[in-house]
Amino acid sequence: MRAGRLHFRNFTFYVGAVVHRVLPRLLLRARLRGLLEPVNSEKRGELLERIDYCNKLNAPFEVPLGTPRCRFKKVNSIYYFDFQRMVRHFPARMRYFHRFGDERRVPEQPTFVKSRPIAEPNANSVILKLDSVRHFRMANDAIPYLSKKPLAVFRGACHQPHRREFLALTAGVAGTDIGDTRAAAEPEFRRSYLSVPQQLEYRFILSVEGNDVATNLKWILSSNSLCFMRQPRFETWFMEGRLEPGRHFVLLREDYSDLAEKIAFYNDHPDLALEIIKNAQAHVRQFTDSKIEKAASLLVLAKYFALSGQLDPRIAEDFRLPWGGRA
Repeated sequence: MRAGRLHFRNFTFYVGAVVHRVLPRLLLRARLRGLLEPVNSEKRGELLERIDYCNKLNAPFEVPLGTPRCRFKKVNSIYYFDFQRMVRHFPARMRYFHRFGDERRVPEQPTFVKSRPIAEPNANSVILKLDSVRHFRMANDAIPYLSKKPLAVFRGACHQPHRREFLALTAGVAGTDIGDTRAAAEPEFRRSYLSVPQQLEYRFILSVEGNDVATNLKWILSSNSLCFMRQPRFETWFMEGRLEPGRHFVLLREDYSDLAEKIAFYNDHPDLALEIIKNAQAHVRQFTDSKIEKAASLLVLAKYFALSGQLDPRIAEDFRLPWGGRA
């Protein structure tokens, strides 16, 4: 994605967020029932299954009185606005735990987070769609798979030890164009920056996790290129834990020793590559319906508030929510 488009996305996001922030809370609460209507549609089963994946809590719990609400170092952060857009549809008295940023550990209490480890048990990490401008960028890819360069590409800032190890393990692999874009990168690994459209000229794009998830994974899976990666360790609202090797992406060994082999194989078997790309794009499509996205976000909150005994029971009854409510 070009810098100009990203800056415009940031601008429009903040304008919308500020407008939403000044709307009276009572007006937002009045809109809640309308926003939850998708739960009574033909997508009910699929939607509730998704809610139970992002919010795996299944037993009552307590959030003590006096629990701090929504504290941020920067009140103008994207985390702040993403969260406020959801939580302000509920009464201001609601209590919750939250921990925002690149989360790699499961908290001790049921807590709203952007990311969590995929490995169980992780139920205390309740996923919300946060830092959305940075993470939920999808590709606008007009290049057919077979018209792309038959190479694997990676560009990114390799601050973390595992990313620098990735550079060392893949150095010199045939059919690759891999590089670290940092000015401080070691000379043998430093490469020039490539924009998203430039990377989309390649058939294969490598996704390597950063502090938690890989931010490029979403636009890769929405494109006409094939995603290569190791088994992911962390997940977000994108439900990376539901991605299946050989169905949504090409699985690489932990030491990347099969990278050249996989490049050759999928260049020789474009039909298999195209099937994986089709499945990947289908996974992405479940996040593109704005009404479903709003309903899903609000229902993750509603389930949390129901199990903590704070949800208005009339909401639970009207929408036949399986978690009930005790307000």
